[in-house]
Amino acid sequence: MKAVHFGAGNIGRGFVGLLLHQGGYELVFSDVATALVDAINAADDYTVHEVGEGGADTRVTGFRAIDSAADPGGLVAEIADADVVTTAVGPTVLRFVAAPILDALRRRDPGAAPLQVMACENAIGATDLLRAEITERAGDEWGVLSARAVFANTAVDRIVPGQPEGAGIDVTVEPFYEWAIERGPFGDTPPHIPGAHFVDDLAPYIERKLFTVNTGHAATAYLGAQAGIERISDALADDGITAQVAAALEETSALLSAKHGLDPAELAEYRATILRRFANPALPDTVQRVGRQPLRKLSRHERFIGPAAEAVERGLSVDALLVAVRAALAFDVPTDEESATLQARLRAEDAESLASEVTGLDAGHPLFPAVREAFVARAAEVAAG
Repeated sequence: MKAVHFGAGNIGRGFVGLLLHQGGYELVFSDVATALVDAINAADDYTVHEVGEGGADTRVTGFRAIDSAADPGGLVAEIADADVVTTAVGPTVLRFVAAPILDALRRRDPGAAPLQVMACENAIGATDLLRAEITERAGDEWGVLSARAVFANTAVDRIVPGQPEGAGIDVTVEPFYEWAIERGPFGDTPPHIPGAHFVDDLAPYIERKLFTVNTGHAATAYLGAQAGIERISDALADDGITAQVAAALEETSALLSAKHGLDPAELAEYRATILRRFANPALPDTVQRVGRQPLRKLSRHERFIGPAAEAVERGLSVDALLVAVRAALAFDVPTDEESATLQARLRAEDAESLASEVTGLDAGHPLFPAVREAFVARAAEVAAG
């Protein structure tokens, strides 16, 4: 069995690639970072270090890497006879992944089992997005090619912090992970991934993860940065920040319970687990890394505005989520391009128009007045210096 994984970074090696290895797949990493590709190809193995309670070291073997920019033909050949394709590249990069997958499907033996494609991204319906990119490129040809691949959405969760200097291709991760995969598209032949679990309805898993893990992690980062704290674990050592993050997650849990019928007691236990994970002092994660790209994280279907908008529509409280939004607007890290852009736009543009553009909310949405107020207040702070 062979799996091609797009994205040879820390998540690719320390989570998705690790589980594929444990499933017995020959592993081919695809990346555009030549130095990383060379380092992977120069190694016979690498180690995934789990840090924190219950952590263990796992040695990964049976892999190689291909530079997709330097050898696109080689990448297509690898995909053409693979069993599984996965990604961990970020949702905005999926459009670039679509082209080599389509070319590989054109070359694939029509009698072979369908290629099993899963995008493992922090986004709702990421595999659907990838499939849409492929089918748009294929046009009328998709009628013939569609039988050569199956696509399943996934929900993935593992904290992989910035790595220590000199780690090489080894990866440090937390012990906890979750990989939930849609069962339906695979019929009776799901991929062999022992650490994953297959579910009939993925939507609750995706939103539970996005609106708890991603919302909570980003809220911790922005509130920590506002308090002048460097590390995520140190931010959660502050009782005030912990209380604010917990309150935001109580609001997202109320939405999840109302929308998906998830048990409130189970959600409370899940929230407690998440906060313990964030507070793991063995994870060297920083508020700057976790908080990067605030423009994306403040967009319409992301971790703050997404759940807050749905909650308000149901008459639920969003006060704590709005505290996190205000902290995100104050995230001022010049080395992060989106942070620098956001602060510059707050200084130069009309705050109300900017609020609508960044969050994707129209003026008639019941959440918009509070969001507009947050943008106006931050713009005033920026103008005052």
